[in-house]
Amino acid sequence: MGHIDFDVLALRSLVAGIELGSFARASERIGRSTSAISAQIRKLEEQAGTPLFRKAGRGLALTEAGETMLAYARRLVELNDEAAAAIRGVDLAGWIRLGMQEDFGETVLPNVLGRFARAHPKVKIEARVSRNAELLERIDANQLDLAVVWADDALLAQRARGYAIERISTPRMCWIGAPAMPVGVEAGEPLPLVAFDRPCLFHAAATAALDRAGIAWRLAFTSPSLSGLLAAAAAGLGVTVRTRYGLPATVVALGDDAPGLPALPAVPLALVRATHPATPLTDRLAAIMLESIDGARPRWEQVAA
Repeated sequence: MGHIDFDVLALRSLVAGIELGSFARASERIGRSTSAISAQIRKLEEQAGTPLFRKAGRGLALTEAGETMLAYARRLVELNDEAAAAIRGVDLAGWIRLGMQEDFGETVLPNVLGRFARAHPKVKIEARVSRNAELLERIDANQLDLAVVWADDALLAQRARGYAIERISTPRMCWIGAPAMPVGVEAGEPLPLVAFDRPCLFHAAATAALDRAGIAWRLAFTSPSLSGLLAAAAAGLGVTVRTRYGLPATVVALGDDAPGLPALPAVPLALVRATHPATPLTDRLAAIMLESIDGARPRWEQVAA
């Protein structure tokens, strides 16, 4: 049997379609028509010798073979882009400062730093994992060049002047609890909450939703770190609120199955750049961050054809 040479452009289309949730949106990112991308996907399936997608409601979902193909496609596209960046930016040198939410500290940051370091070994990166308030303060003080933050519309509007702000995604918040000990609303008992020390967008959204629903709550545990919150939720001390990004196996997103708990709003995830002019270094790091966060997007979404 001869070698199969997968087309990197086709693999890029596959990755973009999954990450964006639609091949129509992928066509806008890649700059090819939807019909051209469909042809690329059909060719990948022919080369693979098995379907990569299956019908799921009104959309499509990956088959087991499709999941395997996607994992390799990401690696091949990343290697291709790293090679191109390394060749073009072989002389890039300097210092760049990056800030990121705790949600992405373990799942995304190692990939970002590794990819950037391999492509630009002469560039030094200072990375900080922290909460919104500190990251935004450091952007204000010109102590960070880039930061990934959770931000509501009011915060984005307040800080938009002089900032370059790019919305990455708008995932929905969800109730988070222990897999074996789901916490629901019990008659006559206030709901135990696990929350960050305030101020916190997620805690504010949770209590506002509970108050609107007339559900009593109590603060059962507070922590200055996300790892502390998730450990407390895993231990069954109460429920917390987060998105599905970066959740460990010790907790679960309760979703629509949370007994008696109200629905929660979505929250914008944004990339904020400092006020000084962009450089090739910040542009390249920003691109890698966006790709890595897209790749970490939880797979509960269906893909539209």
